Amino acid sequence: MKVIFENCKIHSIIHSVFCSLSVRKDIPPSAVTCPMCGIMGTIRLVAGMYLIVITKKKKVGDLLGHAVWKATDFDIISYKKTVLHLTDTQMQDNKAFLSMINSVLNTDGFFFATDYDLTHTLQRLANTSPEFQEMTLLERADQRFVWNGHLLREFMAQPEVNSCCINGKIFDWNIISRRSCFRAGVRYYIRGIDSEGHAANFVETEQIVQYNGAKVSFVQTRGSIPFYWSQRPNLKYKPKPQISKSVNHLDGFQRHFDSQIITYGKQVILNLVNQKGSEKPLEQAFAKMVDSLGNGMIKYVAFDFHKECSRMRWHRLQILVDMVAEIQNEFGYFLVDSDGTVQLQQDGTFRSNCMDCLDRTNVIQSLLARRSLQSQLERIGVLHVGQRIEEQADFEKIYKNAWADNANACAKQYAGTGALKTDFTRTGKRTQWGLLMDGWNSMIRYYKNNFSDGFRQDSIDLFLGNYAVEEADMNTPLHEPKDWKFLTLPIIMVVAFSMCIICLLMAGDTWTETLAYVLFWGSASVVTAGVILFNGRDFVDAPKLVQKEKMD
Repeated sequence: MKVIFENCKIHSIIHSVFCSLSVRKDIPPSAVTCPMCGIMGTIRLVAGMYLIVITKKKKVGDLLGHAVWKATDFDIISYKKTVLHLTDTQMQDNKAFLSMINSVLNTDGFFFATDYDLTHTLQRLANTSPEFQEMTLLERADQRFVWNGHLLREFMAQPEVNSCCINGKIFDWNIISRRSCFRAGVRYYIRGIDSEGHAANFVETEQIVQYNGAKVSFVQTRGSIPFYWSQRPNLKYKPKPQISKSVNHLDGFQRHFDSQIITYGKQVILNLVNQKGSEKPLEQAFAKMVDSLGNGMIKYVAFDFHKECSRMRWHRLQILVDMVAEIQNEFGYFLVDSDGTVQLQQDGTFRSNCMDCLDRTNVIQSLLARRSLQSQLERIGVLHVGQRIEEQADFEKIYKNAWADNANACAKQYAGTGALKTDFTRTGKRTQWGLLMDGWNSMIRYYKNNFSDGFRQDSIDLFLGNYAVEEADMNTPLHEPKDWKFLTLPIIMVVAFSMCIICLLMAGDTWTETLAYVLFWGSASVVTAGVILFNGRDFVDAPKLVQKEKMD
């Protein structure tokens, strides 16, 4: 997530600031003061307007000579001194909305720089006009990656940074992942694309190297399969994805790739989903739409990640890397020398996706980035001819851990847990401990996807302005009544299961009597569980604020 701070003037007590803030000297002794590192913006809730500020920040390093900060703590300050003008229901709603805002703020991954535009790649910044350079950071920022853009509307009238050493040559190596705030949301509630062609969980990842004044960049993207499909949670471990039959897929599909080609050039799609089972129809539809589009700027590559890497055969990922090696050489990377002269341009990008665009996608992106980095380091003179990155043990550790951390950051924001398969990213091989941790994370994902992601989705929609609260709103959607099944069936199941256990522990006078009780209560609990699973969507935590058409 990227945060932009517009120049603003606020009368307050400031301990550490980076926007243009003025400090009042005539503060009365009774005034409440607050340390503030920056302003995220404002938002309207039921009780009125609130100011969101950063109270703590942490420097994570320097990017091309510019300090990069991570926002670590926030405060939400009410413009009004009291909420006594609200009814009890309104106070409860306001408290719920505040909880949603805090939920988004507490999601790890808000980074910013005060004198460098993190929202654009090096190549885009190099191809800008003097007028562009004179704009404020907010005016010129790529709005896809400005997560507090909605919060800053009143003011408008994650990288990992590492210093590395190979052959005694110190250079900076950085990863920046920019998550789009268009069609933003959580794993199962936001899939596919919208009518404007924005894909769910779209992330632009840039790898940057700086050495002796030269700067090198390699960009990749990831995003949900770009047509209209859904995978709504229903208490099953893996809900079956559904492709919409009532819309024109090709229109949104073309909008998506038109924008990608304009922004990044040629597109190579790396579709990593399974080519059998429930994922197969998605792969087939994707391939068919690319073929129907008939655009020579787009190439489609299907690679069944799980099939190829089954039985711990992770070395077979090299098959895909070799398959696209010639295209990667053709795309190249962006290079500007120490004099500021552009030597090379990147002419296309790899657009990778799996189902979530998280685990499988990150593994492949790290391999392609490594291959590009090999060429870059040779070109700028860090690596000698014939040297391999894999042989540089210290740098290898930094490289692998940074990409694994990148995977975790993206996964936490979309799926609610760290990424899977990061043991391979960190060590280059799959381990039993890694499989165990994947199982644990999968269980946490199951719980969150079914029982807390509705709240997370509402939080994101509120934060980004997809849902606007009217002050003193008497009819917020937070009070939708629960269906009778939600209230009664779980109680019946728990009681029946408990009685079954009690009958087993407290045997009757005869074994037939005990068996009869056990069968009765056991059958009752099984039947009730079956009814709950059959009506699974009635029992999951669904979003309340978003419009129905946005969720389908």
